Amino acid sequence: MASSHEPISRFMRAADGLRLHYLDYPAPAGGGERLPVVCLPGLARSADDFDRIARALQADGRRVAALDYRGRGRSDWDQDWRRYDFNVEQGDIAAQLADAVIAQAVFIGTSRGGLHTMRIAARRPGVVRAAVLNDIGPKIEHAGLLRIKRYVGKLPPIPSMREAIALMRMTAGVDFSGVSPQEWDDYARLTFIEKDGKVLLRYDPELSHTLDSVEPDVPPEEHWDDFAALSDVAMLVIRGANSDILSPEVFAEMARRAPRLEQAVVEGQGHAPLLLDQPTISRIADFVRKCP
Repeated sequence: MASSHEPISRFMRAADGLRLHYLDYPAPAGGGERLPVVCLPGLARSADDFDRIARALQADGRRVAALDYRGRGRSDWDQDWRRYDFNVEQGDIAAQLADAVIAQAVFIGTSRGGLHTMRIAARRPGVVRAAVLNDIGPKIEHAGLLRIKRYVGKLPPIPSMREAIALMRMTAGVDFSGVSPQEWDDYARLTFIEKDGKVLLRYDPELSHTLDSVEPDVPPEEHWDDFAALSDVAMLVIRGANSDILSPEVFAEMARRAPRLEQAVVEGQGHAPLLLDQPTISRIADFVRKCP
């Protein structure tokens, strides 16, 4: 029989009717008075990325909600790729939090999820009570964005999960030299799904259009004003030592602007740290333990 602490898949409707999904990890008995934790994934990632950290936080007495944006994970794909944008996703996140009856939380945001966390803090004061930003800052390195643009939604046919794992190790292995063979296997299964004898992405390939405006001669936007809204809350910023998205200079500037900010570097990983290794999970759990 499944444990009462197993995550529950919850589905609800966005304002435009699209079906959205999130994973709800209930708090153990006695944990209800602690702030819940909300996990927001990267651009082409899903709620399942947070399973290990969610279970660790749940064991500490926290309820955890890990969200699938539209077009990712178990949420429905949108027929109009133009709705894969920040403002629509912000509305979806607000609706998912309302469905989960979460008014305030500790937020863990990987990459795009960290940008969403900054935006929520700036536009809905009081909702973000503490934040973990996984390899993202207010200034994104252009070379990293151009690299991401080259692969999102552009997948050659893959005949088996074994070859999917080999492809991931071949394309990302240099920046992720610290990832174990088992972690590569786990990460590939979080990235792809086997269906009808095919290996498929767990997101809508049309997501690639969100990067259409990323060009070599167009500098990306900066988000320092949104980041400033987090400067008064407890914050942990994680950087992959080999990241090409969060530079050491921006990492240092974030700490200068936010005196309560704590920093952690994940050696042997790039953008974004996978949150599968025990030291990183423990570091996040220690930080969340100190939160309200």
